[in-house]
Amino acid sequence: MTSPDASLTVLPGGHSGRTFLGEAAGDRVVVRLYPPDDRRGPEAPEVDAAVVRLVRGLVPVPEVVEVRRAHPGTGQPGLLVTSWLPGERGDLAVARLTAAGDADGLRRLGRATGTLAATLAGMPMLRRGPFADAELSVGRFPDGGLVDWVRERLPTWPEAERRGLVEVARVAQERLDVVDRACLVHSDLNPKNLLVDPASLAVTAVLDWEFAHAGHPWTDVGNLLRFERHAAYVEAVLDAWTDLRGGEPAALLDGARAADLWALVDLAARAGENPVADRAARLLRAVARTADLHAWPVGG
Repeated sequence: MTSPDASLTVLPGGHSGRTFLGEAAGDRVVVRLYPPDDRRGPEAPEVDAAVVRLVRGLVPVPEVVEVRRAHPGTGQPGLLVTSWLPGERGDLAVARLTAAGDADGLRRLGRATGTLAATLAGMPMLRRGPFADAELSVGRFPDGGLVDWVRERLPTWPEAERRGLVEVARVAQERLDVVDRACLVHSDLNPKNLLVDPASLAVTAVLDWEFAHAGHPWTDVGNLLRFERHAAYVEAVLDAWTDLRGGEPAALLDGARAADLWALVDLAARAGENPVADRAARLLRAVARTADLHAWPVGG
């Protein structure tokens, strides 16, 4: 396999600073580095490569060019090299369409991303859990539900807010328990991790699979709609998903907000580390104060 040239340029949009644009054999490639102390262990690049290979042909993803596991003993980082794909970053497309008041464009983008989420939700898994190795063996999540998660991750929150969020989590868990099947979940399926064609708004690439796991079918919809609340976009996402997977859009939205609590709580616990975590904390406090999964903080 051909390693990328030493000259690498950091790609904008992420907060880790570990994704670069490079060149291999005359072609542009994307290089993702994994530190030797990656929380998922030295196999993390191999797991991500396996997920990309699994979904290739079903959703648009780059081709895996090279993969190497990390070597903690020597300090050598892991490496995943994929082909470069064209497209406008999804969050920039949302901002552009919103600023232009282009409701039709937001609807087209919503249908594209909703269909994508529904496609992943149709890829069944035997049970829920993290991917443990390059064979995509499914491990075990820690015992406990959303209520335990809130108490564990937000111990320093003011008692009134934490108590309100615990009650929201209790109701959300009851809603999630209605569905017991598992599917492939990207788990970071927000517009920032999508590339789209600027003209057609079709999705040209799904990026950053490091949080992928076997999980709840509503999780990716919750991520898509966490911060993007324009009515035309939201309606199109929900309609596209239910057209493929069934159900009612209003019930899906309730379920998606419930499923997204897992990620919101985890992000809020890391407030101060990056702008996304800070924004998630503001959103979660609004949910806690109003006891409403659909709450939106003042000022956005």
